[in-house]
Amino acid sequence: MSELLDGPIADRHVALGATFAGFGGWNMPVSYAGTVAEHTAVREAAGIFDVSHLGKALVSGPGAADFVNSTLTNDLAKIGPGKAQYTLCCNESGGVIDDLIAYLVGPDEVFLVPNAANTATVVAALQAVAPDGITVTDQHREYAVFAVQGPRAPEVLESLGLPADMEYMAFADAELTLPSGTAPVRVCRTGYTGERGFEVLPRWADAGPVFDALLEKVIEVGGQPAGLGARDTLRTEMGYALHGHELSTEITPVQARVGWAVGWDKPAFFGRDALLAEKAAGPARRLYGLRATGRGIPRDGCVVNAADGQQIGVCTSGTFSPTLKHGIALALLDLASGVKKGDEVTIDVRGRALACEVVIPPFVESHV
Repeated sequence: MSELLDGPIADRHVALGATFAGFGGWNMPVSYAGTVAEHTAVREAAGIFDVSHLGKALVSGPGAADFVNSTLTNDLAKIGPGKAQYTLCCNESGGVIDDLIAYLVGPDEVFLVPNAANTATVVAALQAVAPDGITVTDQHREYAVFAVQGPRAPEVLESLGLPADMEYMAFADAELTLPSGTAPVRVCRTGYTGERGFEVLPRWADAGPVFDALLEKVIEVGGQPAGLGARDTLRTEMGYALHGHELSTEITPVQARVGWAVGWDKPAFFGRDALLAEKAAGPARRLYGLRATGRGIPRDGCVVNAADGQQIGVCTSGTFSPTLKHGIALALLDLASGVKKGDEVTIDVRGRALACEVVIPPFVESHV
């Protein structure tokens, strides 16, 4: 097993009392004050996450945007420069190699943020089909990523002179004034929590002082640093897919309810034929939410059974919801079973049947 990689501010996480765990090949802070407290801070005030483990890649050269649009699922033609877009890199069978954010800088430059463990695979897939003049460069360790999330997140950025008054999924390049000088940052109004928030991308070398400046302001508005634990409970409450759970090379966008991130009318993208066929025929399974009505906490891998005891699916994620105060799960359910919203099912949690209601995510209201 390869050694876990450290991000650019591991020393700060240690100083803040973080607990750590491996994720995507990186040593990640799981929590500081505790997952529930950090989750609540994001829902009510603000939290800051170090997600520098996320990949970064640059696609550049004449016609770079058109090239990306011919490979990734979503339609870049629907947005203009200065906007970002959620998209997918699929294989030829329609499975998802990765889900990522594409920043459209201009017709000749697209900046990509894939998941940590999949960065090299995504870069290789694009490089393999890139025409002459188009370069795809892995920039994984050139930039850090800090997510400032919560209803008071705009105050945090504004207090530092950073742009906050922008549309959802818009981004801007700015300068952050620090005691040691200025640092260039890219600011995008997006996130993974369901709250209004931003992702701030400084240079890897500037990560420490940029994090310090952001954290100071987050604390001033009643927030705190947040780790991987809160990131997972927050995204699960929103029903947001996590690659390796709700998305994988064996799980398609149609099955995972992210068909909205597919440009169905585009003439070309990875996996197009398979996805069009699945959409036309209808998927054999689909992602649902499960809201526990009994006491217990579902986990990924738990079997889902219908009222008659028939196995109809499996949980892809499960957790205790700090907002709702009960267990929730995401699950791929077999549509041949006739399962639908409002049905009662059970989850096998270590041999005990946990009663649940089938729902359509999100579990809580979005405030993005």
